[in-house]
Amino acid sequence: MLGAAKVQTMNEIPVPEALQPYMPLVVGIVTALLIFVGGWLLAKWTHTLVAKLMRRRSVDESLVRFIAAFAQIMLIAATVIAALSQVGVETTSLVALLGSVGIAVGLALQGNLANFASGVMLLITRPFTVGDYVEGGGKTGTIEEIGLFATMMTTPENHRVFVPNGSITSNPITNFTSLGKRRARIEVGVAYGSDIDQVTEALIEAARSCQQVLDDPAPQAMFIGFGASSLDFAVNVWSLSGNFLSVQHAVRRAIYDRLAAEGIEIPFNQVVVHHAPPQ
Repeated sequence: MLGAAKVQTMNEIPVPEALQPYMPLVVGIVTALLIFVGGWLLAKWTHTLVAKLMRRRSVDESLVRFIAAFAQIMLIAATVIAALSQVGVETTSLVALLGSVGIAVGLALQGNLANFASGVMLLITRPFTVGDYVEGGGKTGTIEEIGLFATMMTTPENHRVFVPNGSITSNPITNFTSLGKRRARIEVGVAYGSDIDQVTEALIEAARSCQQVLDDPAPQAMFIGFGASSLDFAVNVWSLSGNFLSVQHAVRRAIYDRLAAEGIEIPFNQVVVHHAPPQ
């Protein structure tokens, strides 16, 4: 009935009789074009709106661009299907075909999709940001870029490493710089017979003499054990994350000079062990 009414309406249009049979197709094409243009404009508007809303919430720019583009593509795809239906194309089989292709592509790229999902998780949860010094995915370095599939970092040896996001999120992540301060632990041994209180005080004063050592938390010196040829002490000092390496050098030198000045012997075979990871 609806089809008959549509044909009747077409017959009422003042066009040459020879073109009357083609009018339903012409109207369908015009309608399809209007749907396509309207859907295209709506998709562009949606892209802008989604991007603006996500930027207001301080979402990472990489994720903003991806989600906004994804929303735009989905609307354009729906628009194309709706437009094709107006010109008599059977869209049910087209949708089923696209679904099958999507499943096949997903199975072929399941590793990349896992990395992509991990990349989205990293951008949302933000366990680290660009410039942080982290250990993740079996690598340690400074974060240079957080991509949707891989994270780029620079190692202390100045090697550029691309770590798949899946390997990062599936393992523990250690962020050494996000709190702004780092603790360095420096161990030193002195000869048996040394006065423990004198050594402890000398170690603390040596640490305090270094300008980059923070006063809060204050430096600590502890007697930690009996070595084969030495009494073993540990000195804990805090510094800003960017001064981590230089502080270790300065404190070691200050300890050596202070112990020598007070006549406290360091056994020649004593090895200073540093447990904190390098930067």
